[in-house]
Amino acid sequence: MPSLLFCGPKMAACGIVISIWGVIMLVMLGIFFSAKSAVLIEDVPFTEEDIRNDKNPPHTIYGLYSQVGINCFIAAAIYVAVGAVSLCQVRLNKRQEYMVT
Repeated sequence: MPSLLFCGPKMAACGIVISIWGVIMLVMLGIFFSAKSAVLIEDVPFTEEDIRNDKNPPHTIYGLYSQVGINCFIAAAIYVAVGAVSLCQVRLNKRQEYMVT
C-alpha cells in the first residue's frame, strides 16, 4: 500500500507553525483592508490615472481595498489547507513510529 507520507516530522511541524502565523497575519490584514485602513493605502494597487479619470475616486479606492481584503482572506484559506496537510503529515509520522516493518 503506498504511503501518503512525503515529509518528515520536523518539516511538518514547521509547516503547522508557519500556517498558524500566516492565517493570523492574513486574517488581520483582510480585516484591516475591509475596514479601509488609511495606513495600508500604499498596498492598494492603483495609479494616478485611476483617480484622475474617475468621477468618484473614493469609490474606486474603496473597491480596491475590498478586493485586496478578499485576496487576503483567500490566501488565509490556502494557509489553512497547508496547515491541515501538515497536521496530517505529523499524524502519519507518529503512526509510522509505532509500526514495525
